[in-house]
Amino acid sequence: MNLRTLATAPAAEGRPDARFRFEDAAAYELMMGRWSALVAAPFLDWLALPPGLAWLDDGCGDGSFTEVLLARQAPARVVGVDPAPAQLAFARRRAGTAGARFVQADAQALPLPDDGFDAAVMALVLFFLPDPARGVAELARVVRPGGTIAAYHWDIAGGGLPLHPILEAVRAEGHATREPPSAWAAARPASAGLWHGAGLAEVQTCQIEVSRHFATFDDYWRTAQGSDRLRKLFASLAPAALQRLRERVRQRLGVAHDAPFGLPARVNAVKGRRR
Repeated sequence: MNLRTLATAPAAEGRPDARFRFEDAAAYELMMGRWSALVAAPFLDWLALPPGLAWLDDGCGDGSFTEVLLARQAPARVVGVDPAPAQLAFARRRAGTAGARFVQADAQALPLPDDGFDAAVMALVLFFLPDPARGVAELARVVRPGGTIAAYHWDIAGGGLPLHPILEAVRAEGHATREPPSAWAAARPASAGLWHGAGLAEVQTCQIEVSRHFATFDDYWRTAQGSDRLRKLFASLAPAALQRLRERVRQRLGVAHDAPFGLPARVNAVKGRRR
């Protein structure tokens, strides 16, 4: 299937799952936005692209990656796309995103012309798409020949997700968890396969590890409130059960209640060039 056919497949076949849309932008910023900003700098270093390019930030969320992109790359133009109005509103309010234009849209059906960007990226997005191949095809469609298509996503299978200690404890307590619809796409071989499948050249992958500082265990625990599912689970538990879950997480981390600590997290990154 060529890029045009894939990009224009009927939306009903891969409609985004509303359970994985983030409408509380402030909670998302605490949970993931700050992590994404930590990954952005080493990811852009790895891409090693010159300043002055036209960039697409596909699935820009609350603008955390967009802000770093504008600060580091001196781009000629940046467009951020996200399906959640609350996320876009948050992104527009960031002091460092004044030079970007933000558009509400689905990453699998971008309302953008062909060949309009020099580089297109997805930051922590690919595994949320019901049809990742369609999303990659859309990135390739809107990038000019010779341009760069890249992404980074949590190393879910390898335990690189920042919420991994909490999710492990939730499962150990007998509660169900739900992976994103395309968690398989976050693995390096799988994402490389998607890039090759879209006809991209010079495909490469790497892993990037970052660490985030937390002042206390409670500081980390609050980040889970950005997950609607975890927030509802916590609210449904009896106080004793919630305290037991919290203690299980703290013991998994091996940290004191009131001591600062650093938590590592890891992403898998992929890049390629449009032929």
